[in-house]
Amino acid sequence: MSDDGYERGLKVMDEVYGAGFSKSLDGQTGAFLDETVGHLFGEIWNRPGLSTRDRRLLVLGATAALGRADLVQVQARGALLSEDCSEEELYESALQLAFYVGWGNATSVQQGIAQAVAQIAAESKQD
Repeated sequence: MSDDGYERGLKVMDEVYGAGFSKSLDGQTGAFLDETVGHLFGEIWNRPGLSTRDRRLLVLGATAALGRADLVQVQARGALLSEDCSEEELYESALQLAFYVGWGNATSVQQGIAQAVAQIAAESKQD
């Protein structure tokens, strides 16, 4: 993978998850990380045809099917920080998904969104 692809991937990660997110990767290495940054974010998230918001909503749906509140929290936080989605849109997404991924998985989505909202509120109080 080229350094350009990796750097482009870091920039896209910051656009998707919030300014400075890529700094959380400092000191980490390995093939999995290289593919995540360079290929997934440098190429896939960067392709034309879908907006970042569209891609995020697709990832939220897939993550909802897995019932992973922790991964939903990362996406929801990024959606709020980038203003791709409002709190209301995220909560409405959880309700919509409940009928497709099951109520239990949607409960995890709801929890992940609530955690992201609370995290952003706590961070704004610190500023």
